[in-house]
Amino acid sequence: MKIKEKQGRSLLRFTTAGSVDDGKSTLIGRLLYDSKSIFEDQLEHIEQSGKRLGRSELDLSLLTDGLRAEREQGITIDVAYRYFATPARKFIIADTPGHIQYTRNMVTGASTADLALILVDARKGVLEQTIRHSYIASLLDIRHIIFCINKMDLVSWSETVFLGIKADLENLAEKLYIEDASYIPMSAKYGDNVVHCSQYMNWYKSVPLLSLLENIHIKEKNRENPRFPVQTVIRADNNEFPDYRAYAGRVAGGVFKPGDTVKILPSMIESKIKSIHNAGRALKECSEGDCVSIELEDQIDIGRGDMLTAGTDNPQSARDIDVLTCWFNNRPLNAGGRYLIRLNNQDVRCIIRSVNYKINIDNLEKDFSDLTVSMNDIAHVSIKCSRAIFFDSYKKNNTTGSLIFVDEGTNETAGAGMIV
Repeated sequence: MKIKEKQGRSLLRFTTAGSVDDGKSTLIGRLLYDSKSIFEDQLEHIEQSGKRLGRSELDLSLLTDGLRAEREQGITIDVAYRYFATPARKFIIADTPGHIQYTRNMVTGASTADLALILVDARKGVLEQTIRHSYIASLLDIRHIIFCINKMDLVSWSETVFLGIKADLENLAEKLYIEDASYIPMSAKYGDNVVHCSQYMNWYKSVPLLSLLENIHIKEKNRENPRFPVQTVIRADNNEFPDYRAYAGRVAGGVFKPGDTVKILPSMIESKIKSIHNAGRALKECSEGDCVSIELEDQIDIGRGDMLTAGTDNPQSARDIDVLTCWFNNRPLNAGGRYLIRLNNQDVRCIIRSVNYKINIDNLEKDFSDLTVSMNDIAHVSIKCSRAIFFDSYKKNNTTGSLIFVDEGTNETAGAGMIV
């Protein structure tokens, strides 16, 4: 459910990304530690865990690396979420893996983020995973990216090294059409330019990471074109609520108010909103991200997978769809493959009509020759659904334009897709 903020403290959801061992978990631990967001028992626990693992210094990465395999190997495997707050803002952080085999976990963590922190090891510069994760962030319409050039202590705090990596990253950001990119030299291990400015990098004249996170303005998405995919129907037949029927779900875009005229898809029947409720409370309006139940003035046959819209700009409806997908499954995606897609509470069978091209991560060019889509590949595919479905393009609405492919034999999530 969407968190309604009080006292002007907005919520910022961000994810870490980058290649393996670039220091993502350590950076999050340092943010929590230096912003006084770690409880004493948590600190004691990671101190004990560090001693058991034979580490002489306090290892802040253990705050987010909770799986035994993660702590033993010193890597991140699963997505770990952490919450902290400062007087200026509240934060939800997703710590995601750097290994290529866990790219699908990175996609999961980034899918709900407003901002991405992409770390780069100052000794290694821009690597394949740096490019891959930057590209995925741009695909997911993350419009704010902070590139953290980490481990500056291991290159003698060199401004020359930082400027060289920054130039490479600026070139990457330009290729990916990233709207807002920032570049910070830091040492997450020792806290330089994380919460406080570094005394070793006086040549860096901008603010440290936390200050940037507290003050960055996040553009709101999906404010126009009201969308409400119906998840379930709520019925009540008692003396207090005779013949009550409402439709529950999560608002996927825009604003709905009692009295608004809405259109129900796919029937195209119109009605007016009688009331909106959340946890028993009547609301004057609801907006993108709110979980509510909506009661209409007319009794209409509406079920799971139908959608309420308002205004004149309705979603598209079609059986043939082009999708940019990140493939998650060990079994390759090939033309002719059959899957179940889940989109806006609709479950529809589809067939892969064609694989049009893959993205070459090395140069970000389209590859039309190798059309076998393996795990972690990003490809443009055309699908044909068993029936017409309604949707928006991903750029227009991140929620109503995203889907997942499901392997019906195993019920595994085979891939995530963005409608183009």
